[in-house]
Amino acid sequence: MDTKKIRFVANQPWLTKDSASRPGPIIKTLPDWYTKAEWFVPDPTTGKPAEAPDGGGKMPTWKACPAVLDILGTGYTYKTPCDIEFREDAAGNIHGRVLDAQHQKFLQDREPMPQFFHPRGYHMKHFAWWADWAVELPEGYSALYTHPLNRFELPFLTTSGIVDNDKVHLPGTMPFFLLKGVRGILPAGTPYAQIIPFKREHWESEIDVSLDAEQIRAKKKQNMEKYRKPDGGVYQRQVWERRKYQ
Repeated sequence: MDTKKIRFVANQPWLTKDSASRPGPIIKTLPDWYTKAEWFVPDPTTGKPAEAPDGGGKMPTWKACPAVLDILGTGYTYKTPCDIEFREDAAGNIHGRVLDAQHQKFLQDREPMPQFFHPRGYHMKHFAWWADWAVELPEGYSALYTHPLNRFELPFLTTSGIVDNDKVHLPGTMPFFLLKGVRGILPAGTPYAQIIPFKREHWESEIDVSLDAEQIRAKKKQNMEKYRKPDGGVYQRQVWERRKYQ
């Protein structure tokens, strides 16, 4: 597999390779709830992996699914450069404050966006992140910028967009919504956006309805026999192709 290069270019003169906002592989920011989760269903009496009653070996949990780790670890991340305080006033209005004068422009107040669908459970007033770093990609490549995928514990929701970063090298701003009821400090180094580079290609779709009932049953049976093995892990060992983000 070919290795491509993504360049993160500092947007502020004081930034260094050790800055809290330094972008990097998002796999290095895995949340505690993932790293602490059990790989197999535990026996409630012993705490050790329980055996399936049908003799099928240990029973994998959601953590054993490579698709979950794949989406948590694909691409790169933007991170907050400093601590940020959010508070609600007596009227329920939300306010944000950057706790480092050097990064005052990082957090921007925004008014409601007319005709843009507002996510339920979040404040109408929203903010925007002003990235410390710009992205440069090889010719023919774009980047998806989105909320860190499956990171539902984060108290905000970053909006998504796609940029042709082989042609445009501006840091830009990313609007985000804050969850209602959230108060306190968002610490420096919190991942706020996931960046996934991809090659621009044309695609066309095709619908296949050629299989009859017997063929569908045979295909399901074949898949069950291949992947439903004791202790699981067949897809990860035999099918999954690891991508490296450094």
